Amino acid sequence: MAHDLTAFPRVPLGLWPTPLQDCPRLAAALGVRRLLVKRDDISPLGVGGNKLRKLEFLLGAALGAGVRQVITFGALQTNHGRLTAAACARLGLRCDLVLTRDVPRSGEAYERSGNMALHRVFGANVHLCADEQEVAETCRALAEDAAAHDRPVLSIPIGGSSATGALGYVAATQELLAQLDDTPDRIVVGAGSAGTAAGIAVALEGLGIRLDAACVSRDATQARAMITDLAAKTADLLGSPVPALATLHTDDRAVGPGYGIPTPEVWAAIALFARTEAITLDPVYTGKAAAYLRAATRSGEIAPTETVVFVHTGGLPGLFAYAPELTQALDDGTFAAD
Repeated sequence: MAHDLTAFPRVPLGLWPTPLQDCPRLAAALGVRRLLVKRDDISPLGVGGNKLRKLEFLLGAALGAGVRQVITFGALQTNHGRLTAAACARLGLRCDLVLTRDVPRSGEAYERSGNMALHRVFGANVHLCADEQEVAETCRALAEDAAAHDRPVLSIPIGGSSATGALGYVAATQELLAQLDDTPDRIVVGAGSAGTAAGIAVALEGLGIRLDAACVSRDATQARAMITDLAAKTADLLGSPVPALATLHTDDRAVGPGYGIPTPEVWAAIALFARTEAITLDPVYTGKAAAYLRAATRSGEIAPTETVVFVHTGGLPGLFAYAPELTQALDDGTFAAD
């Protein structure tokens, strides 16, 4: 069933609909009947990405409540932080990014390039914290300063993954379904903080389309629990029954050593998309989702007769944060489409 989202405040940040791209060379390389890519990486605001969908609803509600300052969280190379900073710049809101070193990466590229540079380009105040205690202290100081200057504040969770944020992917999935000329067998998307997958799952409920949530940071059991919980909260917000999620599948084979750590399989998947369709993925989210897709088609879990939709959630700036690893993969042949 289609969900009516008109009752929820929403501020326009993207240009919708994003393209649904037919990718015959990629389909042939993967060995599936048809492969479509939903290009949510394409946007004129902030270099694009899935977080804009969530921010439309999160900041729509915030503007209605008179919010003047936004605080959010993430790792140094957070795509959500970059797009929150960009959206706040567009809307004239103060943006504070409270970031932690959650990924075992250092060096000039990771600490100053990619999203870290764009956070500052878009005018965000960046607060680097060593641990959760410092995060709490920073948030307390920011709250006190906001109160002293009479600035109403919105605090957004990591990834914008709340029930309100997940409405963005209820809307996105309804947009996708309207673009299709045939019902796909499955949709593949990366799963981190769960908001994107939860929104898609709510919109797909009862349609019989399988949703493969490829984990980028957690094991499959944890990821399913997070998606299930957030999908239930999103459905409740919409006034809908708790979704059964019978067609939701979570898979953690591409996680590797952990969040933000690409594997040779990730670089190979990035190469495959780049050298068949000139589609650029990132090594943290979409690269891992593509590595799952590549492995599942090779094993036969995704059949040659299937039509698959891959949801491209963006993250291009993160590729430059991994410049040393990318260069090594290019030089040693790991970055090679096959």
